[in-house]
Amino acid sequence: MNKLSFMDQFHIWRRKIRWNRQYKKGRWDYLKNDIEAPRYAKIIESIKQHSIKEPSVLDLGSGEGVLRMRLENEGIGYFLGVDFSKVSIETATNHHFKNADFKVADLHYYKPPQEFDVIVFNEAFYYINDTVRAKVLNRILGTLKKDGILITSIFKEGSGCWKYFDIPELKQLEFSKVASKKGTAYWKLGVYKKT
Repeated sequence: MNKLSFMDQFHIWRRKIRWNRQYKKGRWDYLKNDIEAPRYAKIIESIKQHSIKEPSVLDLGSGEGVLRMRLENEGIGYFLGVDFSKVSIETATNHHFKNADFKVADLHYYKPPQEFDVIVFNEAFYYINDTVRAKVLNRILGTLKKDGILITSIFKEGSGCWKYFDIPELKQLEFSKVASKKGTAYWKLGVYKKT
């Protein structure tokens, strides 16, 4: 039950094609506007409150590098953004952010190349097939430094996702609901410390 079926792999492949097409057409441009601003502000606040100064940050689901953009004036060390979409990563790379790299990768199989002080599941965890979510989380946690923080942002309820973070390796520091400025959308954010 820890492997993806052929059909699951096919659906993931189709999603990748669809996201590349959507990024090309500008479908995800709204992530840069004020609707998403409160969510990003909460992520940044959590990094500042719970992490070391100038932390290394791994952004899983980085898209075009919006979190890195919003961290531009914050003191961070190395930043690695990872996304499924080749088109979004090309855009992020073209920004030439200081101390930042971006990589195309499928989170179902991705193993970060180093340890990080902060790891953010940036609207990405619920896209991981539920048959391998625990395995993926375990692999990612293997590259979170001791006392590092994991931030998970999930649109609306994230049914079936939050139970994966209730494990002995993680201590919950915060759990909050963040609404858009107009109140038309909301996200739940969990902040955890690796024990």
